[in-house]
Amino acid sequence: MVVTTSWYLTLAAILFSMGAVGLLTRRNPLIMFMCVELMLNAVNLTFVSLGTDLGDLSGQLAVFFVLVVAAAEVVVGLAIIVAITRRRQGATADDLSVLGG
Repeated sequence: MVVTTSWYLTLAAILFSMGAVGLLTRRNPLIMFMCVELMLNAVNLTFVSLGTDLGDLSGQLAVFFVLVVAAAEVVVGLAIIVAITRRRQGATADDLSVLGG
């Protein structure tokens, strides 16, 4: 059995769908944050698999930029999540209006 690009694309579609469903159904900010990261990793898998299939390095270059954006998102996102949970222990995504000045 040979693993082709379609296997990787199918896996990426499943991972992206799981992240999208989790993002839309959950209210915990940390779980929502992890779902966004899962979606970004699914896109990275798509970039790498298509770049390898086409013999082009631009897919891997795009993954590099996505990882840089994801790292910045982790720094800012986790700081916001920690600020929310310190202020209110049982905070949900609906409580974000409390942080407004």
